[in-house]
Amino acid sequence: MSRTPTQSPQGSQQAVQNGGEPVLSHGLKQRHLSMIALGGVIGAGLFVGSGVGIAAAGPAIVLLFMGTGALVMLIMRMLGEMSAARPSTGSFSVHAEEEIGSWAGTTSGWMYWLMLCAGVAAEATAAGTIMHTWVSFIPAYGWVAIFMVFFCASNLTAVKNFGEFEFWFSAIKVTMIVAFLVLGVLGILGVFGSAPGTSHLTGHGGFFPTGAAGLAAGLLTTISGFAGLETVTIAAAESDQPSRNVARAVRTAVWRIAVFYIGSMAVVVTLVPWNDPKVASAGPYVTVLDRLGIPAAGTIMQIVVLVALLSAMNANIYGSSRMAYSLVNRGQGPRFLGKVTRGVPAAAVLASCVFGFAAVIAGIVWPTTVFAWLLNIAGCSVLVVWSIVCLTQLKMRRRLEREAPELLSVRMWGFPYLTWLAFAAILGVFAVMAANADGRQQLAGTAVVVAALAVAGHLKQRRDDRRADVTD
Repeated sequence: MSRTPTQSPQGSQQAVQNGGEPVLSHGLKQRHLSMIALGGVIGAGLFVGSGVGIAAAGPAIVLLFMGTGALVMLIMRMLGEMSAARPSTGSFSVHAEEEIGSWAGTTSGWMYWLMLCAGVAAEATAAGTIMHTWVSFIPAYGWVAIFMVFFCASNLTAVKNFGEFEFWFSAIKVTMIVAFLVLGVLGILGVFGSAPGTSHLTGHGGFFPTGAAGLAAGLLTTISGFAGLETVTIAAAESDQPSRNVARAVRTAVWRIAVFYIGSMAVVVTLVPWNDPKVASAGPYVTVLDRLGIPAAGTIMQIVVLVALLSAMNANIYGSSRMAYSLVNRGQGPRFLGKVTRGVPAAAVLASCVFGFAAVIAGIVWPTTVFAWLLNIAGCSVLVVWSIVCLTQLKMRRRLEREAPELLSVRMWGFPYLTWLAFAAILGVFAVMAANADGRQQLAGTAVVVAALAVAGHLKQRRDDRRADVTD
């Protein structure tokens, strides 16, 4: 089942496939990957969704983001180590299959695909709602259709188009966060009026106003905000120098994630009361900009949120299509999805967009049943993926150290202790989810899907082993 470390999964997977069809192109550059790494974790979840976490946990949201940010950094470092050693379009799914077995590759790959497609539906719906408020004669679902067609078409052309869209989308988001941090620090220093000091950190119930229950609720919000960062390791396989580019992208993304997320939350809870209703309803960024007297703050943030939604939608269509392409080329899905046209997995792109649009329709027709179920499973998917990443990295690192240490251009910090710590932290999050009714519902639905995928992957592995025995 395992492959020698010096053999590239990318080469074996893409060099000759489906009777010699063209391979995926390599149109992404270092600047694209750097921005994809940042853009993948800077979305509407930070600009708007973080307000729900603040309302749940109060000023202690800063500690939650520090904790989840540390976990994300560890996961990112593991992904960087594995992807720099063995670049592959399937990224962690390919590595899991090689190191653990088909069941792990199938489970992590299709769970990630499901998460990204559900994200496409949620982001398209939210973007359509924003556009409808500006151009009301086109219904929200009309805007959803426009966005779906546009990004599907752009992803069907060349991968460099995805890279350019994501580069400029991410540049706008990064510029906004930097400007927000600068204005926030000036506000804390009293440039825009009286300095707040620590009044909002220690008042209104203190630093932990909602206790353990609030921290638990806020924890789930902060983790979901980081989902999608793995796309950079998928995209690296289509860059001009995969190993070097993914290593550099991971290194730069780690500290920027810390500054942007933790810095933003610290500014928000210092400048405005955590229990201000606007924090959850209008979003923390809008609330802070209003507090500083920035004109048209609401409109500015609506534009930024729209850009963030479109950026995430674009990235999720890309990531889901490449993951599906990798899975089917390893015999873990319908073969027709492996068709490549002009260096793009066109069938996989179309399938991901169709599934995403079907999810949008489900959100309109069955918002509290089918769509809610889908979002619940998608919310847990990232934790399942991260768990498998930890177990895969433990095995892959030890094998590479024995057989090909020269491939370890990026190394996980404090191996194996920090890997085990990250795995234990993920199990802790599962335990927190199991302690409340909503979390248990998410876990139950996710467990069913994970079990089905794992069984399917295991049966494939047994079938492959029997064929190998017959061949021998």
